[in-house]
Amino acid sequence: MVKVNAAELVRRELAAPRWRGEHIAMGTNVDCYQRAEGRYRLMPGILAALRDAANPFSILTKGSMIMRDLPVLLEAAERTDVSTMVSVGSLDRELWRLVEPGTPAPQRRLEVCAALNEAGIGCGVLMGPVLPYLSDSPRELEAVVRAAAEAGATSIGAITLHLRPGAREWYLSWLRDHHPELVVPYARLYGNGAYAPKAFQDRISVRVKELAARYGVGRRAPRGPRRPSPPAGPEQLSLM
Repeated sequence: MVKVNAAELVRRELAAPRWRGEHIAMGTNVDCYQRAEGRYRLMPGILAALRDAANPFSILTKGSMIMRDLPVLLEAAERTDVSTMVSVGSLDRELWRLVEPGTPAPQRRLEVCAALNEAGIGCGVLMGPVLPYLSDSPRELEAVVRAAAEAGATSIGAITLHLRPGAREWYLSWLRDHHPELVVPYARLYGNGAYAPKAFQDRISVRVKELAARYGVGRRAPRGPRRPSPPAGPEQLSLM
């Protein structure tokens, strides 16, 4: 299902007397730069509506297609608060191909982070999801944080895998096919719930925070929006 009139509805809602200009976070439920966006091009109109209303917003994405919309992001940043984040749970390319097919490679997402920061659009990194027993080793966590720091990430945080209905069935099926040795450990860790124990999640979050401090994530002051050369076309796969 594609809501092809999304930009029109956004403008209507932003103009409604009841709307008080609250911050709008995009991509926190479903990636707004998923493959269908290559065909339907809804985001330019949505961003233009937010720009014209000077309404603060943020974007979280796994995609590189956000670079297509850099000009309107820069225009919006001249009028309101604009921030972005890229999702990078692991730098393991084999794991990426298995778990996130159709998405840009993790290194490409970090290049997007660097490009956005260079252009003056603050971009952080969300390590999400961190997969228990697959991408939560000290070496894996450090590799992502170090790479995020090198990309100039304004911030970094970690979210341990959630297994909500729908995603849970798919992921556990994937686990049985590719890592059957982890089926029992996952059953012990998650039981019938959607979340790993808080102590498990906290261990990862604290470790990432410590690594962020070591590598200086967020220490570099972001530069103001500036007009870059036209960005290269997105490498993300798109529907034609």
